[in-house]
Amino acid sequence: MGKFELYSIDLKNLTPGVHEYEYLLENKFFADIEGDQVQKGKVHVKLEVKKLSMMFEMNFEIEGTVIIPCDRCLDEMEQPIETKNRLIVKFGPEYSEEDEEIVIIPEDEGKINLAWFLYEFIALAIPMKHIHAPGKCNKAMASKLRQHTARQANDTEDDYPLDNLDEEEEEANDVIDPRWAALKDLMKNNNN
Repeated sequence: MGKFELYSIDLKNLTPGVHEYEYLLENKFFADIEGDQVQKGKVHVKLEVKKLSMMFEMNFEIEGTVIIPCDRCLDEMEQPIETKNRLIVKFGPEYSEEDEEIVIIPEDEGKINLAWFLYEFIALAIPMKHIHAPGKCNKAMASKLRQHTARQANDTEDDYPLDNLDEEEEEANDVIDPRWAALKDLMKNNNN
């Protein structure tokens, strides 16, 4: 039995009507699938499969938490996810994906393995920007990021919502590299 046999559904032998499935995807699932976006998590999946005359309609309800790196400090963080997805499966001569929602599977096989579809639904549910709540980022990394973040004169602290640093770190960040100070002076002279 393969790693993902649990996620295979024999559509050819399904009786007409509605069939329900449930899956709990945990760290082993994410490690086995070897996707690059999520390596850990605990996600609950409810699947409803409707067998219609010429196709199968699959409706997924996915909810749980995945562990991903914070965009700001790179430490792991929990990201809640919740998504609903739909997949239409039809029989045909060979496997193909017609579009985002329609999949053709070989009629002689009659089975579909949902493991990769589940992973993709989860990965697509992760927000583009994922950062820790204020005050939860790795303090050392937040300090380094603040040191190396380019700022403009009209920026405010709200434009850079990094974790609060202690006063000593703030003072260290206020020291300007002499090379940048010289460049700043050149720019001032050119503007006059």
